[in-house]
Amino acid sequence: MSTARTRLTLASVAVAFAAADTYVVVLALPDMMAGVGLSADELQRAAPIISGFLLGYIAVLPLIGRIADVAGRTPVLVGSLLLFAVGSLITAGAYDLSLVVTGRFLQGVGGGGLVPATLALVADLWPAERRGLPLGVVGAVQELGSVLGPLLGAVVLAVADWRYIFWLNLVVAVVLALLLRGRWRPRVSEAVGLLACIALGLTLTAPDRLASGVTLGLPFVPFTGTSRLLTPIGVATLVLALIWLGLVLRRARGHLAEVLSQVDLVGAVLLALALAGVVLAFATADPERELMSPAGPWLLVAAAVFAAGFAWWQRRTAAAIVPRGLLGGRPAWGALVVSFLIGCALIAALVDVPVFARTTQGGGQLAAALVLLRFLIALPVGAVVGGWLTRRYGLGLITGAGLGLSGAMFVVMAFWSRTALDHWPATVVLLVCGFGFGLALSPVNTAMLGATPADSHGLVSALVVVARMVGMLVGVSALTAIGLRRYYAIAEGIKSPNELCPDSPGNCRPFVDALRDAAVSQVHAIFAGAAVCAFLAAVLGVLLLGRRGAGPGARRGAAHT
Repeated sequence: MSTARTRLTLASVAVAFAAADTYVVVLALPDMMAGVGLSADELQRAAPIISGFLLGYIAVLPLIGRIADVAGRTPVLVGSLLLFAVGSLITAGAYDLSLVVTGRFLQGVGGGGLVPATLALVADLWPAERRGLPLGVVGAVQELGSVLGPLLGAVVLAVADWRYIFWLNLVVAVVLALLLRGRWRPRVSEAVGLLACIALGLTLTAPDRLASGVTLGLPFVPFTGTSRLLTPIGVATLVLALIWLGLVLRRARGHLAEVLSQVDLVGAVLLALALAGVVLAFATADPERELMSPAGPWLLVAAAVFAAGFAWWQRRTAAAIVPRGLLGGRPAWGALVVSFLIGCALIAALVDVPVFARTTQGGGQLAAALVLLRFLIALPVGAVVGGWLTRRYGLGLITGAGLGLSGAMFVVMAFWSRTALDHWPATVVLLVCGFGFGLALSPVNTAMLGATPADSHGLVSALVVVARMVGMLVGVSALTAIGLRRYYAIAEGIKSPNELCPDSPGNCRPFVDALRDAAVSQVHAIFAGAAVCAFLAAVLGVLLLGRRGAGPGARRGAAHT
């Protein structure tokens, strides 16, 4: 196996592990809340744990994708893994909510940066007419992470504290970064950076054996208040971090200046702020009660202002982060539209299949996650098959067929009875639905990479991921709003317990059953909305993605690896 393909294998493993971390928090969230002093009824205050990760994952992604085009794929992969490792360290040692959110944000930046660099690395290694299968494999590995995430979380939580999830992340990320780096002789800056991380870990965790000692505990005594950061060891950590940063900047100043001269930082910041407004407007909302957060309208106005500023700047600067005409081809902008709609439909399965399971079968989060597993396990299989088919059939045809299958399964799910999950046809429906989504992953990426030049593959891969993630955020809010409208319309017509059960209103089974039927109808409406999104994506995929991925991106770009 060539060095470049070895790096691709390691990068794919890293992508899978980062994807698993996205889903592992679903099960660990209650324990994480308790670990930072939040009670079970303060779920809204814990929302930044999720939105912080999404903010890091989405907002900075175009900048990281562009840096991957300029600085090379491997440096970005190593840097993303190290950011992910530092974020895991901070999260594992966090003692309050702000530190958990900071750690999750850094994990999002690092985990998100792995995806475009890995996809671009595939485009560097295979010509356009042969890259469909490897892109499908990368997509499959990423989706496999979503399957393993809940299982990994369940295993760790069964035998240890939630913090061990993130200690495990730290170890795996560091090992993968060292393997990708391929050089075992440490520099002085790396040794200082390691000492800074060790000091940070000690600062945050304040081990009892050290902190309670008469002498060894002195570095852990706060200067004022109770903050573990405002301690002698906290100051030492800051000094080591500054020394490390100075050494890195001194060593890389020439290369850094070259990279910065080719990266449109102003445009990247404006685009990041616009995306941040969208993320915060939808990700901080309570989907059971509202379309967007209370500050959502203002956040969307701010996002629109920054988006307008970004568009103005792109016309004004000669080194735009999104070069003029880059997305002008039909397959390029079509891939973004289809990816957005895939996100809108996909989120309905990820969120509302477990909701349907809990509503109709009872049980906890783990039982609902196992039902969703039937859907998730078919996604990577579909991704590999879709990548293999790209060499034989048109990209639009595969995308349309896959999303058409998923849309049809959503139609079936929109008519599920309360006992549907008790019978085997429901498993077939979930498997086919997941397989259909998987089929579309590789053709969308192949179309985008084939329609754009090799020196922009990192950026355009990032934009495809951003479009899908934004689609998921908008989709979960819009579809939930549709479902809630159905729920309230039905609930208004339900008689009160006093009317239905005058003899025992406190234990009125007909009333409970009526509310449960209303909740099932709510999920039916969401599945119907997801079907519309999937069918629309299927039609646009056929019309816009074309037959093959050949184009400006067909030439190899091995120099970027």
